Amino acid sequence: MENLDPVVLAIPVFFILMGAEVAYDYYKQRKLYRLNDAVANISCGIVEQLTGLFAKIFTVAAYHFIFVNFAIFELENTWYWILIAFIGVDFFYYWAHRMSHQVNLFWLGHVVHHQSEDYNLSVALRQSTFQKMFTFYFYFPLAFLGFKTEWFVLMGAFNLLYQFWIHTEVIKNMPRWYEFLFNTPSHHRVHHGRDPKYIDKNHAGTLMIWDRMFGTFKKEEETPTYGITTPLNSWNPVMANVKPFMSLWEEIKKVPGVFNKFKLVWMPPGWYPTSLGGFRPPKPVDKDSYRKFDIEISPGLNVYLLVQYIVVLGLTSLFLFNAGAMSTVLQIVVAASIVASVMLTGMVFEDRRKAIIAEVARFLLTFSVMGWLAASGMLPVAALAAVAVFGIGSIWILQRTGLHELVEVE
Repeated sequence: MENLDPVVLAIPVFFILMGAEVAYDYYKQRKLYRLNDAVANISCGIVEQLTGLFAKIFTVAAYHFIFVNFAIFELENTWYWILIAFIGVDFFYYWAHRMSHQVNLFWLGHVVHHQSEDYNLSVALRQSTFQKMFTFYFYFPLAFLGFKTEWFVLMGAFNLLYQFWIHTEVIKNMPRWYEFLFNTPSHHRVHHGRDPKYIDKNHAGTLMIWDRMFGTFKKEEETPTYGITTPLNSWNPVMANVKPFMSLWEEIKKVPGVFNKFKLVWMPPGWYPTSLGGFRPPKPVDKDSYRKFDIEISPGLNVYLLVQYIVVLGLTSLFLFNAGAMSTVLQIVVAASIVASVMLTGMVFEDRRKAIIAEVARFLLTFSVMGWLAASGMLPVAALAAVAVFGIGSIWILQRTGLHELVEVE
């Protein structure tokens, strides 16, 4: 328990604040939330947290290897060095984040966070499975200077936690002095805008001074159009992570010459060789004709999916809080089953023909994993029986009411 990630410990707070924002949204009728989009956002966060359990073996271990073997100084545990560590992590976060927008290869590891066309607290949880694999080495200078690994991990977590609350439209502006020094909802709304004047602006994590110093600051003017220039058009969290790789591969195949193919990987999004017309700037958004990707389903199916997803969230939280006490094999099995479950939930949101099939598959997967746990003595047989009753009952309700036939694509 003592080794839990601060981000995992904050999960209950995340959902309490999202609940408050949903209540405010319902009262004000601002339509900040859509269930399918919010579930997709949270599902991406679930996949990132689950894969992060294994990615840390490489990313944190790499930092620690540099620190142990190549650190120039031995820094003491004093408040001012820890403060400098926080500033250092924030500084290198700015550059890792900025390069994640300005290099096609690195964009693969960050684009997931920008795919949502809404802007609310659930978007903060929409994180990429692969981002750390593309950016962990940006922090190596801190290891060389002697900033302890635990400081790096802790300050990185706090940097990420700070950014949760700035993903909201509820807060318009903070006091002027705060807006000048720190990242705020207004600044970060700009960052999530796909309007040409907002693209590649406001890369800060906590301190806004980096954008002001390095020329990437942009003040919020009209409300941004959120999302990416080529929308994902899917609620599937696995597809959200995989499709960018597929798209870049298709682009690479179209570009002539080995050198140009290599260059495309390292150039900013929108770059093409002159033989293909050169750089293609993002097109302005026609706000009158623009429509968000959406799939309209019956209210009853929305309620059904919400109840099912709450169960998945509970199981995910239970796993994340207890993963440290599990064997690696058990971690992999449970994590894979949860990833498959949220992927299948996204499929139900997308396609009426797959709704029942996906739910049956999800139930069989869950029942199989929990059956294995029960057989291993790690789960009471009564819990397995409860899952069986719940799963069979859920599928019966879905089939009996015919909710799967009421899914319509807008």
